[in-house]
Amino acid sequence: MHAPTEALVDDLRRYLVGQPVPDTLALLADHFAGQASFSTSFGMEDQIITHFIFENDLPIRVFTLDTGRNFQETYSTWNKTLLRYEKPIEVFAPQYASVEELMRQKGPNSFYESVENRKECCHIRKVEPLRRALAGQKIWLTGIRAEQSANRQTMHPAEWDAGHQLIKVHPLFEWTWAQCQDFAQAHGIPVNPLHRQGFVSIGCAPCTRAVAPDEDFRAGRWWWEDQAAKECGLHDTAAEIVAER
Repeated sequence: MHAPTEALVDDLRRYLVGQPVPDTLALLADHFAGQASFSTSFGMEDQIITHFIFENDLPIRVFTLDTGRNFQETYSTWNKTLLRYEKPIEVFAPQYASVEELMRQKGPNSFYESVENRKECCHIRKVEPLRRALAGQKIWLTGIRAEQSANRQTMHPAEWDAGHQLIKVHPLFEWTWAQCQDFAQAHGIPVNPLHRQGFVSIGCAPCTRAVAPDEDFRAGRWWWEDQAAKECGLHDTAAEIVAER
């Protein structure tokens, strides 16, 4: 990271402390016109950020990764979001040739067989499409919150992403799950019905389950694996790769 970029990240971190989310988004949209993007997976946090962007008509590009293995409830939330805000959401899907080859060689459920196989599937369905989605961008907005996992508590609301060569910003970083629920209800934001069934982190259908009230937020992701192995490659930090929501 070059010194000017490092200084910019430090400035953003200081600015984000206690700053209203709409002000943060407006600042980024203004200073990085045409080069700020938000990735949504239609979970609670992402729906809130989408609400702020669309309701304030901010020129921030909103996109999603359609892995081909999403829950039907996620697709329904996606559709309700389009109807509610009448704004476009760009879609990035896996390269069909890569999916066909994976399925031909290893079948539809190879990710259950080993961590390596699961990471291969994540790479094809999520990591590679994300690289295309972020090409040429300078700001990547996400719905990451510190409360989501121990790993994420070591992160910052603004970070340099060396893998994608851009600045990653988490506008809801300090929000609690209760705050998210209250805000979504108060503003009538479309919410994935899976949240009411115990899903706090929603990914691909074969790789996500509901969690008990006393379980970690991330316990429902790749639950058959060792806790330390839970990552898919979407969110790099200086020390490690942290799993996508």
